[in-house]
Amino acid sequence: MKEPNQVDEYVGVRLRRLRRLTGYSQTKLGDLLGITFQQIQKYEKGVNRISASRLQHIARIFQVPVSHFFEGAPAASTPAADSAPEAPSPKVADLLATRDGVRLAKAFASIRSLKTRRRIVALTEAMGNAEEASDSEQDAGAGTGPGRD
Repeated sequence: MKEPNQVDEYVGVRLRRLRRLTGYSQTKLGDLLGITFQQIQKYEKGVNRISASRLQHIARIFQVPVSHFFEGAPAASTPAADSAPEAPSPKVADLLATRDGVRLAKAFASIRSLKTRRRIVALTEAMGNAEEASDSEQDAGAGTGPGRD
């Protein structure tokens, strides 16, 4: 079986992220496009290439420019084209599968100021690091102390 093209995979990843951010199911998007949810799955995996006219239709549905699907895509003539697009970590994928994760992503996406975005990222990273450190300290203290064997 032929391997998916890296750009097709990248466009599929962008489609999946956009679909999830807007809360559309594969079935709902398929219905809007007049195709099956299985075809949406194939697009999202990069197995089937999305035609220009269909990509334009998808862009209209999500109210984004067609170029949105190619922003950051690997160039076909560079070594980067041989590498797969960066997939979100399992933690990120799990977060985006939750209602709060989608709310957070939508709220963050609505912030236009790069400076504000960077501050929010720094704050969130600091909070996450502090929580991990606290968890590590609690784990290190578990099993020790009075009354514990």
